[in-house]
Amino acid sequence: MIQDSNRFETIIHLIDEANKADPNQEKWQDSLHPKEWLYSQRMTAWLQHIYPTASEELQLAAHAQHICRWVIPRSAYPMDKVGYHKWRKDLQVFHADKAADLMEQAGYDTERIQKVQALLQKKDLRKDPVCQQLEDVICLVFLDHYFDAFAEKHADDKVIDILQKTWRKMTATGQAEALKIKFPARAESLLQQALS
Repeated sequence: MIQDSNRFETIIHLIDEANKADPNQEKWQDSLHPKEWLYSQRMTAWLQHIYPTASEELQLAAHAQHICRWVIPRSAYPMDKVGYHKWRKDLQVFHADKAADLMEQAGYDTERIQKVQALLQKKDLRKDPVCQQLEDVICLVFLDHYFDAFAEKHADDKVIDILQKTWRKMTATGQAEALKIKFPARAESLLQQALS
């Protein structure tokens, strides 16, 4: 799967070092960590759990999913649906370009760089099974690590709507894994309502 372990270790290190510059901190296991560095560790952990034979390109796309996300804050865009979608689209291009720069530094060829860029920009999401695997991991990381905090901030109907949209994005494999996650009582109740 990994053709050059030194090159792979180099790119993972470069992504981690880039994400460690995140000024935003998140508490996890009694310690503060750079937010996007922590996100990348969670993405990789879930990918290894659900798709242990993932291609090298998928591993890199998962690890670089939110690379340097703080550079383009949500607050820089109008706080409406159009602004949100523009922000998300611009982030996809930004993450793809940043990952490409680091992969080039690590010695990757153009073909592999373009594959990772395509995954980060979700090209052919419904047609490409590898891209769909990445989407499963993104959804599982959200549900496992960020859903409860999101649910605390929003009304039940909005949370249920988001859960239903998240569920539709996942494959049957991803959905089965999501059902194994232990949620707090309110989050579990909202999930059951969303799925009923």
